[in-house]
Amino acid sequence: MNRKTPFVIATRGSALALAQAHATLADARAAFPGVEFEVRIFKTTGDKMQAASLSGADPTLPKGLFTKELETALLSGEADIAVHSLKDLPTELPQGLVLGATAPRADVRDVLVYRDAGVPGSAAPKDSEWSPGQRARRGFAPGLSIAKLPKAAEIATSSTRRAAFLQGSRPDVIVTAIRGNVGTRLRKLASESTADATILAAAGMVRLGLFIAPKSRLTLDPRLVSGHGHEAPPEGLLATVLEPEEVLPAVGQGAIGLEIRGDNADARELCAALNHANTFHAVTAERAFLRAVGGGCNSPIAAYARVVGHRLHLRAAMLKDGRWHRGESTRVVREAEPLGVQLAKDLGLA
Repeated sequence: MNRKTPFVIATRGSALALAQAHATLADARAAFPGVEFEVRIFKTTGDKMQAASLSGADPTLPKGLFTKELETALLSGEADIAVHSLKDLPTELPQGLVLGATAPRADVRDVLVYRDAGVPGSAAPKDSEWSPGQRARRGFAPGLSIAKLPKAAEIATSSTRRAAFLQGSRPDVIVTAIRGNVGTRLRKLASESTADATILAAAGMVRLGLFIAPKSRLTLDPRLVSGHGHEAPPEGLLATVLEPEEVLPAVGQGAIGLEIRGDNADARELCAALNHANTFHAVTAERAFLRAVGGGCNSPIAAYARVVGHRLHLRAAMLKDGRWHRGESTRVVREAEPLGVQLAKDLGLA
């Protein structure tokens, strides 16, 4: 790569987006030490809609809530690559743009986060916070799971996928909406919400420096160096990792996607250096499944692919017309896209 101007990395301004952008920046500098790189922040439509529920249940919401402004910057030449949480990136990209690369995938699992019954005051609302008819705020012992939730437990999530899996195994569970970034949701759970728990992506938590210590305690990762800049979670929160067999991940969960303009030679060169092939093949299969079943639909959809030897194994599920369609299939790694499309057809979804 030989250029006289800085190579611009576009990102949203949230703590998680910035963590992902700066991880990409570090990798880019290591691969091309003679090139000047710059991270540039863009505010997206989704960032401006703090009061809206972005669960996917509202068909009037525009597509690409967290990507459109970054894509505009790519198309105009204002940015060279855009860094996304891949699960936010629509399967149909604007003409001229492509998914150029993926970083090595982080933990794909979800995490159940809840208040600690053993921390004094963590589950008791202040008098000033209380309103008539409001349910009592309660805490739990370490190791809480979906199966161990009390009857009619209230879980805060704006993900239709997570809500569907929860209510599939626990029909008595009450799901309520929650908005905001990871830090906001943790603060709400700790001191504002009367919900019993919330569910977050493990990958996002790890990238924000969060760590599940012994006895399920949620804390900052003790391995972080001084001056890391990560925000400590509120006191009195516990967390339990949920395995994919219990809650299948979202398409692209845990993966960072690098979107580029297809005719940008420098961006293609960077992507070739940074791409993690196994992750790219896996998410290609997942995104092909999502596109085949109708990527813009509002039904809960989950898919998780992984490379095993020379083959790619894909598991997927979709709740449609009141029943789950689940299945799995495998092909050689180079047939990632046909794998996703064929599984959708095998399940009668395409």
